[in-house]
Amino acid sequence: MFVSYLILTLLHVQTAVLARPGGESIGCDDYLGSDKVVDKCGVCGGDNTGCQVVSGVFKHALTSLGYHRVVEIPQGATKINITEMYKSNNYLALRSRSGRSIINGNWAIDRPGKYEGGGTMFTYKRPNEISSTAGESFLAEGPTNEILDVYMIHQQPNPGVHYEYVIMGTNAISPQVPPHRRPGDPFNGQLVTEGRSQEEGEEKGRNEEKEDLRGEAPEMFTSESAQTFPVRHPDRFSPRRPDNLVPPAPQLPRRSRDHNWKQLGTTECSTTCGKGSQYPIFRCVHRSTHEEAPESYCDSSMKPTPEEEPCNIFPCPAFWDIGEWSECSKTCGLGMQHRQVLCRQVYANRSLTVQPYRCQHLEKPETTSTCQLKICSEWQIRTDWTSCSVPCGVGQRTRDVKCVSNIGDVVDDEECNMKLRPNDIENCDMGPCAKSWFLTEWSERCSAECGAGVRTRSVVCMTNHVSSLPLEGCGNNRPAEATPCDNGPCTGKVEWFAGSWSQCSIECGSGTQQREVICVRKNADTFEVLDPSECSFLEKPPSQQSCHLKPCGAKWFSTEWSMCSKSCQGGFRVREVRCLSDEMTLSNLCDPQLKPEERESCNPQDCVPEVDENCKDKYYNCNVVVQARLCVYNYYKTACCASCTRVANRQTGFLGSR
Repeated sequence: MFVSYLILTLLHVQTAVLARPGGESIGCDDYLGSDKVVDKCGVCGGDNTGCQVVSGVFKHALTSLGYHRVVEIPQGATKINITEMYKSNNYLALRSRSGRSIINGNWAIDRPGKYEGGGTMFTYKRPNEISSTAGESFLAEGPTNEILDVYMIHQQPNPGVHYEYVIMGTNAISPQVPPHRRPGDPFNGQLVTEGRSQEEGEEKGRNEEKEDLRGEAPEMFTSESAQTFPVRHPDRFSPRRPDNLVPPAPQLPRRSRDHNWKQLGTTECSTTCGKGSQYPIFRCVHRSTHEEAPESYCDSSMKPTPEEEPCNIFPCPAFWDIGEWSECSKTCGLGMQHRQVLCRQVYANRSLTVQPYRCQHLEKPETTSTCQLKICSEWQIRTDWTSCSVPCGVGQRTRDVKCVSNIGDVVDDEECNMKLRPNDIENCDMGPCAKSWFLTEWSERCSAECGAGVRTRSVVCMTNHVSSLPLEGCGNNRPAEATPCDNGPCTGKVEWFAGSWSQCSIECGSGTQQREVICVRKNADTFEVLDPSECSFLEKPPSQQSCHLKPCGAKWFSTEWSMCSKSCQGGFRVREVRCLSDEMTLSNLCDPQLKPEERESCNPQDCVPEVDENCKDKYYNCNVVVQARLCVYNYYKTACCASCTRVANRQTGFLGSR
């Protein structure tokens, strides 16, 4: 009761001191009404001159894959912050000058979390949310006890790495932040424990502070820790000592030589495996019967101080440490995502990566998985085919085809598979419009080896599907079936002259044809018939040949070329080509490789605008009128006629070429 009363009294007095009228605050120097604060160097009431903030951005363009040094963190650095400017496929890495890898070394990517190195604890963060644009980061409170190097594992263009740390100046005061107070601790030397001097109270405070430091253990951090420098809590213990180990408050104990202190077991081990800690429990017992008695029966000054003892030192079973899933490889449809699965083992409050065979007793989780963020966009036909562009013959028709998302919105065509895009334009045949002359190509050989001869072609009147004019009949303007040719003079030349073939001996099937072959000498304007022996040195043409009138095969026929679609800057013209049998009916027996072209380019020359001699610029700065787009007004169009006309012609040519 006395101890409880003493603690309550001290709490009441301390609360009364803190809660002064007027709402005055307590400064970092623990004085009421003080306005002192801790500066960026950690000095209470400092002016930020006791340290130096070093910061910058690493923006070098990297070309080769692998590790590239970003910045050196000197010994004694505090408030360390290394952060990527935005998310990328690169990784940050940390290594000591002694060559020891701390984070992401030896091409092994560690999970986000806490990693000890350089005498401090680093927080490694790697945001994995799909919508997040934040990059990786290292955070540490410091100070470091050795030089550390930050690296980038370069895999894609460097987004930039921001670095910042604080180093103390040569004349800087070491950071001193007042220790956390407990109920009953001295407050600026103004409060003392009842029945003790001020010096005794301060000594007690120092002793308890030392106990706190001995009992304090590193905090257990997770990847979800806030992105700030870790804050130490002096009143947090790991493992926690039993309540009966706290020295009791001053009281008047009953001492007896019949009782003494005895260890009765230990506290529960802080961990079930991997090296934990425990403390012995001392109780007051009777010397003879060993029965437990109130602690007031024993001399409190003789109570042993419990010391930490290791326990459960055997390693914990290995386990699979599962990382977070990566982003889906595709923004829509079925994709893949990956995650890191490492075999880890906990020992002495540290999680270590071990060889995978140690986890062989466990089924390894999958490292890849299928994913689908949303259904991909698809092609939709919004309208039926339009009417054909021509009333007769061959034209074109169109329809509206759009790329539509899974929620019904029209999106860019690139979001749909272009290979699966339905046609939005096709040809259409509206039937015959007129009859036209269809022609074969001219024969390759001239009818005479020397002198004047002819080349021939076939001409037939057929229905034309190209022209849109509703004409009837081919008319009397029949194209010529023969054209003259001349292979050069043949004066004085002796040769065989062959006459025309007679009609075939039969109308269909295989028959024969006859012709007369004589030896002649051609003079300037006459032929002289010679004895056949004069031409014996020449190969005599045959005077008889077989003939076959029906069937005699099929040929390609074509119409004349249409007018060019454009008079300049490249157009095209078309004609219709058909395969006809000997009976002048459509056939599919023509050789496709010999089919004449149905479309060809025409008029590739540039368009030359007509020059109007009266169209001139009246002012020297008409280019300003053009740039200001004032040519739409009649006044400027007249005053700067030449400049405005050139611009109009360029725009017309641009639109026509699209």
